[in-house]
Amino acid sequence: MTTPTVDIRPLHVGIPESALEDLRARLARTRYPRSAPGDDWAYGTPVSYLTDMVRRWQQFDWRAEEARINAVPNFTTGVDGQTLHFVHVRSARADAPPLLLLHTYPGSFTEFLDLVPLLTDDFHLVIPSMPGFAFSVPVVGSGWTMDRVARAYDTLMRRLGYDSYGAHGSDGGAMVGRELAVLDPAGFLGAHVLQLFSFPSGDPAEFEAFGPKEYAALEFAGWFQSVGGYNAMNGTRPQTIAAALSDSPVGQLAYNELFENFGNGTSLVTPEQVLAQVSLYWLTNTSAGAVRYHYAEQHPPRETVVSHGRLGVAVFKDDFQTIRPLAERDNKGIAHWSEFDRGGHFAALEVPDLLAADLRAFFS
Repeated sequence: MTTPTVDIRPLHVGIPESALEDLRARLARTRYPRSAPGDDWAYGTPVSYLTDMVRRWQQFDWRAEEARINAVPNFTTGVDGQTLHFVHVRSARADAPPLLLLHTYPGSFTEFLDLVPLLTDDFHLVIPSMPGFAFSVPVVGSGWTMDRVARAYDTLMRRLGYDSYGAHGSDGGAMVGRELAVLDPAGFLGAHVLQLFSFPSGDPAEFEAFGPKEYAALEFAGWFQSVGGYNAMNGTRPQTIAAALSDSPVGQLAYNELFENFGNGTSLVTPEQVLAQVSLYWLTNTSAGAVRYHYAEQHPPRETVVSHGRLGVAVFKDDFQTIRPLAERDNKGIAHWSEFDRGGHFAALEVPDLLAADLRAFFS
């Protein structure tokens, strides 16, 4: 480990009281849409869900969440012209391996706060906010693809003095983790991910290795595509939807339906955990930056690059089911594969104990 030589600044989070008062006033003036027939998830976020969550939000203690954030060391630094926010918690073990924890969309670095005490006996932890999320603002320039984020994080780890490190991520974080495996920088210990997004190429021979599990995974992917309208909106008109999300807290809440609806009614994420994430988005006014990644990845679309870096995959019961034959087609360095009978897309929030144990197994 070397000594950092570039400016790294401590950050204390303190949202002005006027911003909290404004949020409470907006929630009190909420104008709900008329309910769709049945008022269930078939049409998107139900009005009954929103009215319950707004009632909870009006009682939500942001100052307690803020204290939880400030209980760990927060910092900012500049990388590639961009302000990067990150949490850095050192292990009591001087020889512990460093571990990057990479958050989801529509999540944030705070997804991992419950994991911190479960992991610091074994790892030094670095938990960055992707450019455009939370306190990594404002976004400088365009073209922040997942591979560019991966390169920025490698620079961050070297700046912190780490010559070797591993990574873990889900969703967008899993994509950044895979890009790190593609980059495979010197000393890289591997990426542990909850998903590898590999799909059929059109070659009929790819289906020869398929069994019931693989076809069920394809069916789930098809279902998710049928309800993932935000993918199309973020990927084509991000600034349009950002205008609505930036002006309506309940609009932001509704648009973050992925917390509730990803597993088709199986999510273990609690209302309080959802509100912590939505509050952070609202109070930092970062919806515009957060929704741009889909656009960056699609303009121009990139061909799949085969990864040869070390990878571990953890598949949770109610998450996107990585299709192993296709994942192994695109990723030659898969060294670990585990499957769990509970948990979903947001495993760090839902089943942190299971996730922590699998991280120890992969990096041991």
